Amino acid sequence: MKRHTVKELQNMLADQSISSEEIHQIYLNRIKSMNDSINAFISIESDEISLSSEQKNSEIKGIPYALKDIFCSEGDKTTCGSKMLANFVSPYDATVVRNLREKGTVILGKTNMDEFAMGSSNETSFYGNVLNPWDEERTPGGSSGGSAAAVAAGMAPIALGTDTGGSIRQPAALTGITGLKPTYGRCSRFGMIAFASSLDQAGILSISAEDAAIFLEHMAGYDQKDSTSSIEEVPKYTEFLNNDLTGKVVGLPREFFDGSLDSKYQTLVTESIHEYEKMGVQFKDISLPNIKYSVPTYYVVAPAECSSNLARYDGVRFGHRSSEGTDLDSFYKQTRKEGFGPEVKRRIITGTYVLSAGYYDAYYLKAQKVRQLINQDFLNAFEEVDVIMGPTTQQSAFKLGDKLDDPVSMYMNDIYTISSNLSGVPAISHPIGFVDNLPFGLQVIAPHFMEHDLLNIVHQYQMSTDWHLQTPNLCREFD
Repeated sequence: MKRHTVKELQNMLADQSISSEEIHQIYLNRIKSMNDSINAFISIESDEISLSSEQKNSEIKGIPYALKDIFCSEGDKTTCGSKMLANFVSPYDATVVRNLREKGTVILGKTNMDEFAMGSSNETSFYGNVLNPWDEERTPGGSSGGSAAAVAAGMAPIALGTDTGGSIRQPAALTGITGLKPTYGRCSRFGMIAFASSLDQAGILSISAEDAAIFLEHMAGYDQKDSTSSIEEVPKYTEFLNNDLTGKVVGLPREFFDGSLDSKYQTLVTESIHEYEKMGVQFKDISLPNIKYSVPTYYVVAPAECSSNLARYDGVRFGHRSSEGTDLDSFYKQTRKEGFGPEVKRRIITGTYVLSAGYYDAYYLKAQKVRQLINQDFLNAFEEVDVIMGPTTQQSAFKLGDKLDDPVSMYMNDIYTISSNLSGVPAISHPIGFVDNLPFGLQVIAPHFMEHDLLNIVHQYQMSTDWHLQTPNLCREFD
């Protein structure tokens, strides 16, 4: 079963070799055939194609995409992978969804995810585990694992996800696709159900960097409904894709190359660096001295914001409502006990603790100060280099259940990605090879609002390699 890129679908629509209705039906058929094996989709939106015909012509009209079930879309269930919102039907569109809908794109369905985006393996969803198309006994990563698996398996040409601590880049690396986290504020967060408001960012999971560029220029932009969205002008990212890389200076942080990465993965990273050198890229050793504090800082800041954001789920206005409470207090407790899973409860309790009287200064305030030090490390580094490179993850996809009973080990899986969220800089992961028949990814990080540099660099790599075009065996089973 051939996976088509967005660019290929654009060309097919342009030369009228296929209609948007036919493309839509092809992907619906794939989802219906494969979803029982992968569990990537929570719901399918089979009637969406009729809406796209009403929109004006655009270069992405008729292109279907998968939508992480954390984005509101009018008239559709939006569950956030949780029992708490299992029956919630959104009355409005998230801004990024509205932006794409106005250009005539078509939502294929809502993808499975870790509950409220809390997890790194897509094992905390109320709707069950998502399976990795490369090996169904392994995780696709999380929390955007459903979106990643859908693209990797050819069930969607492109998908939207969210990245709070690596939740786009990590599953992209584990499923052999491209994952872009834009600058914080580049895409509106309105209508994107909040986990940690100062960290969450909408982004893209795609086969190629070129596809990500095509979609980003239509998704991004200022939104008066989101006070954190940026007024920075959105460039036409596709116009930067073919820029020459000669003279680009790439930083290799000592903290990412400290010998802790297994040699079989380090070999792939070294080979990818050599490939970039052939394109004229220069490499320089740099240091990000405070990045070692990223994980503990994140797991103070994120749970604190989560405990505040999830306080709204009390069973009164919307969402799950318990029938067990005998008074208001017990009603609240029982509703949240029934509606939230173990990982969400763990993070709410942690966040409430670090924000409580007597602990706010010792934990939350100190974490925010360290966060600024991490951001300053990036600012200092970008005075010397254009971008930073390193592995996306410490390993390829691990087996389902391997880390579920060890939250700290699970949290450490995002050790290379979390710092980008704490500082708000854009980052992208792209595949660079295989270890034991499982894909592995390289991460590239750029200064704020320099997504065009990221996309150009990765596009050039993908023009001279074909790792991003490799297809899981599972796809062939559905030919």
